Amino acid sequence: MSQNFKVFRKKKHLEMVLQNIDMHSHPKVELEQYSTPSFIAADILWTAASLGDIKNKIVADLGCGTGIFSIGSALLGAEQVSGIDKDQEALLQAQKNSKILGLTNIDFYKLDVVELPRNLKDKFDTVIQNPPFGSQSRSKKGADRIFMEKSLQLAPVVYSFHMAETENFLENYWHQLGSKITHKFYYHFPLPKIYHFHQKEVKEIEVIVQRVKRNRH
Repeated sequence: MSQNFKVFRKKKHLEMVLQNIDMHSHPKVELEQYSTPSFIAADILWTAASLGDIKNKIVADLGCGTGIFSIGSALLGAEQVSGIDKDQEALLQAQKNSKILGLTNIDFYKLDVVELPRNLKDKFDTVIQNPPFGSQSRSKKGADRIFMEKSLQLAPVVYSFHMAETENFLENYWHQLGSKITHKFYYHFPLPKIYHFHQKEVKEIEVIVQRVKRNRH
């Protein structure tokens, strides 16, 4: 039996469940696959739920990886969740993680965000995304902009992860896209030593998560 919002009376209880989700077994540097820590995922999801953006909503998780935000949304009572990623290996792990928890309201799709069909416009209530930051590859520079653009086509409310140092640019770009930032959350995001070029066992980067709401037309 799947769990739902009523089970979690405290954010810590949600975090404890998310801690057991298997992360990337073979992370790919070209995709900048860093698993979101459970304490950060739980904090964002709990806040989103408190703001009315999860329970009984249709949620999309762009660049879902192994599914921590998809699963967390389902556990907090989302009506339906779509996890979208271009990496088949990550999606198989996400499906496994979802199945272990007995969740039946999640579907996972192998799609590149740039290839999302036009008929998905406004098909979701909320988007949660942790896009590539473009910090490891020049070819990924601007990848987060694509996520920003696509997310606002899919839903009126977006939770989006970015490097904190780009905050000023983000505010201007969201504005250009016809939206406004309603909330900001700052985190020390730990990056474990998983790639050959990493020198430290753990390196922390400063990230910002922005809740963005599309302006009414």
